[in-house]
Amino acid sequence: MCSSRQCILQVEDDENDAFLVERAFARAGVNRPLRVARDGQQAVDYLSLAESSVDPEQYPLPCLVLLDLNLPGMSGLDLLAWIRKQPRIKRLVVILFSSSVAPADVERAYELGANSVVQKPNDLSQAAEFAQLLNGWWLGFNRFAAFEETQPPVYARACTAVDNAPCTVHNTTEATPSFP
Repeated sequence: MCSSRQCILQVEDDENDAFLVERAFARAGVNRPLRVARDGQQAVDYLSLAESSVDPEQYPLPCLVLLDLNLPGMSGLDLLAWIRKQPRIKRLVVILFSSSVAPADVERAYELGANSVVQKPNDLSQAAEFAQLLNGWWLGFNRFAAFEETQPPVYARACTAVDNAPCTVHNTTEATPSFP
C-alpha cells in the first residue's frame, strides 16, 4: 500500500493538464501530495534527490509516477528507461499518462517496463473518474514493492525543485552522473 506520506510525481509540461489532474485528485479524494516536474530532466533531478534521502521531507520518494510521453528534452520513454536502470527505484510504479497513445508508443512503453498506459482524459469529469480508479486500485488494493535500502552515490548538481526553489545536495562524490 502507498503510504499517505508518499507523494505522486506527475511529469507533465502542460500546465493545464497538470492543473486538471490536481483538480481531479481533489475531487476524487486522493490524499497523497502531488509533485510536478515540468520535463524529463527535472524529474531525473527530483528522483535523484528523493532516492538519495538527502531531505526526505522536501523530496519524498514517490510511490507512483504519472508520466507524459511527449516532454521537452528527454522524452517520457527515455525517462522511463532511466528509472528502470536505477537500482533503488527500478520497481517504482510508472503509469504512462499521455494524449498520444499510438500503438507503437504503447508497445514501447510496456517493453521499457511501464506498469500501465492510460490516455489522458478530456475533461474534469473523466479526469475525476480516472483519479477515483487510480485511488482505488493503485493507491488502495495494489501492494507496492519495497525500495532497495542501499544508498546510491549522491551527486552535486545544479537543479530546480518542482516548486522552482533551488535545490542543493550536501553529500557528493567525484563522479559525474550520466543521464540518457
